[in-house]
Amino acid sequence: MSTTKWTIDPTHSEVAFKVKHLVISTVTGYFRKFEGHAQTTSEDFSGAIVAFSLAVDSIDTNQSDRDQHLKSADFFDTTNFPTISFAGKLANHGGEYQLVGDLTLKGITKEVALEVTYGGTVADPYGQTKAGFEIEGKINRKDFGLTWSAITEAGSVVVSDQVRLQFSVQLVK
Repeated sequence: MSTTKWTIDPTHSEVAFKVKHLVISTVTGYFRKFEGHAQTTSEDFSGAIVAFSLAVDSIDTNQSDRDQHLKSADFFDTTNFPTISFAGKLANHGGEYQLVGDLTLKGITKEVALEVTYGGTVADPYGQTKAGFEIEGKINRKDFGLTWSAITEAGSVVVSDQVRLQFSVQLVK
């Protein structure tokens, strides 16, 4: 059985997260520097082995003071934990895809399951074969040592524990 290696095309991919702020609104952030690959033995990506990492200091929430706070020891502690990584396997259950593997964030590794929508595979105008995926999931930030918290005078939580992950990934063969 032949193995095909695919690499993330960072020009056509994005890594985003969303978290509730004060329970009333959502803050969206991005990681701008990341890399990853998948190894497949089937055309539909069933059983693909996936590895991914990102540079935490590339965090961008469109607000520099907040980004600096997120990089500090209160949250990601980029000095001691400069990367977030994932290693797992893509399962295909009758067209329903799920990516299951180990997420390592701030030195803590936990198994996570992410829902995947496979957009298909096409040849681009330059002769490259590309495959597209939308990946979504949720994690509890406190499970990964992101425990900073504050409460408003009215008793509202400043930052939700639940973080939604949303990745749009294009792979190139």
